[in-house]
Amino acid sequence: MSDKPIKIPGPDHPITIEQNPARVVVTLGGRVVADTRNALALREASYPPVQYIPREDVDMSLLERTDHASHCPYKGDASYYSIPSGGERSRNAVWSYEKPHEAVADIRDRLAFYPDRVDSIEELRP
Repeated sequence: MSDKPIKIPGPDHPITIEQNPARVVVTLGGRVVADTRNALALREASYPPVQYIPREDVDMSLLERTDHASHCPYKGDASYYSIPSGGERSRNAVWSYEKPHEAVADIRDRLAFYPDRVDSIEELRP
């Protein structure tokens, strides 16, 4: 049994998850780390939207799992990956909720990137 709090999104802390119609491309050091047409945009309270990308659309060979972890009472426990080619800047640059709370189950096993730890997260619209 976990003693970590679980909070449900609501009017005081809304969370929405929607399919992003754009192609999302993440780059670092001139390399494409992720390229997808299947990103989910998670909007949480007043934070900027976060793109959650399916693992099959991420070059997992460029990532290295770390021991770092964090907890969000609304989403659950996050695990992290670094992108070694990005050096210290790209340490723990990527996170994933492998067993998210039910309210955000759609982001299970998808990856998200910190914008300041990669070169770009582009949303390319046709």
